[in-house]
Amino acid sequence: MEAVKNAVRMEGITKHFGSVIANRSINLELHEGEILSLLGENGSGKTTLMNMLSGIYYPDEGQIYIHDQPVTIKSPKDAFEYGIGMIHQHFKLVDVFTATENIILGLHEPGMLNLKRAAKKIKEISERYGFEIDPNQKVYNMSVSQKQTVEIIKVLYRGADILILDEPTAVLTPQETDKLFAVMRNMQKDGKSLIIITHKLHEVLEVSDRVAILRKGEYIGDVLTANANQQSLTDMMVGRAVSLNIDRPKSQQTAERLKVEHLTVKDVEGVKRLDDVSFTANSGEILGIAGIAGSGQRELLEAIAGLQPIEPESRIMYFDPKTGKEQLLNGMDPLKIIRSGVLLSFVPEDRFGMGLVGSMTIAQNVMLRSYRKGRSPLLDQQSPRILAEKIVNDLEVVTPNVDKIPLRRLSGGNVQKVLVGREIEQSPSVLMTAYAVRGLDINTSYTIYNLLTEQKMQGVAVIYVGEDLDVLLELCDRILVLCGGQVSGIVDARSVTKEQVGLMMTQFRKTGEPQKTANETKEAEHEEQ
Repeated sequence: MEAVKNAVRMEGITKHFGSVIANRSINLELHEGEILSLLGENGSGKTTLMNMLSGIYYPDEGQIYIHDQPVTIKSPKDAFEYGIGMIHQHFKLVDVFTATENIILGLHEPGMLNLKRAAKKIKEISERYGFEIDPNQKVYNMSVSQKQTVEIIKVLYRGADILILDEPTAVLTPQETDKLFAVMRNMQKDGKSLIIITHKLHEVLEVSDRVAILRKGEYIGDVLTANANQQSLTDMMVGRAVSLNIDRPKSQQTAERLKVEHLTVKDVEGVKRLDDVSFTANSGEILGIAGIAGSGQRELLEAIAGLQPIEPESRIMYFDPKTGKEQLLNGMDPLKIIRSGVLLSFVPEDRFGMGLVGSMTIAQNVMLRSYRKGRSPLLDQQSPRILAEKIVNDLEVVTPNVDKIPLRRLSGGNVQKVLVGREIEQSPSVLMTAYAVRGLDINTSYTIYNLLTEQKMQGVAVIYVGEDLDVLLELCDRILVLCGGQVSGIVDARSVTKEQVGLMMTQFRKTGEPQKTANETKEAEHEEQ
C-alpha cells in the first residue's frame, strides 16, 4: 500500500489576538490529491487557520510544511510561491476589468503585457478543468458563479496546486453548485489538493474525501467522509448530541399582514431592480424568497422597510394585527414606519453597513432599537443590557461581556446572532430576514430556524430570504422565486422540488406571460432533459 504524501502539514499552530486564542496548537494535514472539508462552529478558528496558510496572518507558534518541506509564509505572495491560492467568500475583482485583466492583475511577467497570450492560457485552463468563461467579458456583466470562476482561474493561472475555498457555494444555485463540484473533482484528478470551508454538511458529504473538525480553536480530529453523516459531524463540531430537524407546523390562523402590488424599484441609473412584483405575506406563515444573487432580494426587503424609493404604481400595504386596518407604507422612511405603529423588524444583508455599529458594544447596539421607547430624557441603559444578555445566552454568542467589547471584534457569525436576536426581541408582526444564517454554524442555524418557526406560530408574518434551497424547502410554507427582478412564480414549499426552484431562479418569464406553477416548471425541466 502506497504511503500517503502530504501537500500541507501544520504542526503546533497557535494564533492570539490580544487575550483571545483563535487557534491553539493545531496539527492539520492535507494529503496530495485530496479534497478536505474543514468544519467548525462560528469562532472555532477555521478562517484564521486558513488565513495563516494563505499568508494573510502569521502564526505566533508552530511550523507549516509544504510537500514535507518547512516554509515561512508571511504574505499571500509567499503563499503563491509555494503553490497555495485562497478563493475568498467575498470576491476581490475589479468590476470594470475583463476576466483576463483581473486574472493577470499584479503579475510581473517578462516582456510586454500580452492580453491575447493570457486569454489563450485562460482558455486552456478552462478546457482542462471544465470551466465556462469568456476571457473578454467584463466582471460587471458576470453572474456570481462566473465571478467565482474568475477567482479560481486566477489562482490556477499563478500555478497553485493547493487551493482553499471559503464558503464557495454560499450564493450558488443547485445547478451551479453541481458544476463547481465537477470542476473540483477534475482538479483533484489533475493532482490538485483542495480545502473547502463550508457549513453545508450535505455538500461536505458529497464532495470531500475527509473532514477535519475544529472546536473552540482546537483540533478535534478527522474522519473519512465515507464513514460520516450529518448527525455525526454536527455532534463532533458541537461536542454533544444536536437535533437536526426543522419543525414545520402548520398554523391554523392566517391572515393578510403585508400586501405588495406592482412593486417596481429602479436604481440611480434608472435600471429596474424590481419589475412589477406582487405577493402577500400572511401571519402564521414563513414566506421564502429564492433567487440567484442580485435578483432583487435586497431591493425587495429594503423597499418594504422604507430604505429604497419605489415607483408611483407600487403599493405596499400593512394590515394591523389588532384592528385589521389597512395602512399604506408608500413614501414612509424607517422612522415614520416606527412612529406610525407598524410592528416591522428587519435583519438586513449588510450587517455593519445597515444593521449594527461595529464600534458599539452589544448592549449599545440593542439600545439603538429601543431608546425611542423611553419616556425620560435620560436613556434607560439597564433594559437594553438585560436584553443583550438574554440574546447572548439564548443564541450562545461567544463574547467576554455585553458592555465593554466593540461588536466588530466578534466573529462574523456571532455578530449575525446579535442582529437576528435583537430584531426578534422587538415582538414584530412582520419579520423580514435577509440571509439570517449566512456565516452561522449548523447548530446555531437550526436555533435560528426554530426561532423563526416560533415567531410564525405566534402569528408573525415571516419573510425569509435564503440561499440554501434545502433549507427553504424544509423551513418555509410558500416560496416566491425571483429571476432578474421579476417573479418567476410562487410555489408551495411542501410539494415543489429543489430542481424546479433552481430552474425558476434562472428562467425569465416574458412580460404578460402567466407565472409558472410547480407542475409547469416540472414539465419545462423534463423538456430540457
